Amino acid sequence: MTFEMIKKNYDRKLWNKQMVKTAVIKEVITKEQYFEITGEDYLA
Repeated sequence: MTFEMIKKNYDRKLWNKQMVKTAVIKEVITKEQYFEITGEDYLA
């Protein structure tokens, strides 16, 4: 899974914010990328 794939899935509403947050926890994307995808700051 890449940042681009996660963003595309989120934009298509296939992923929700919790799923994107899990990608941060698993270190697939960064907290900054979480913000870029969701438009919200990452809060643990």
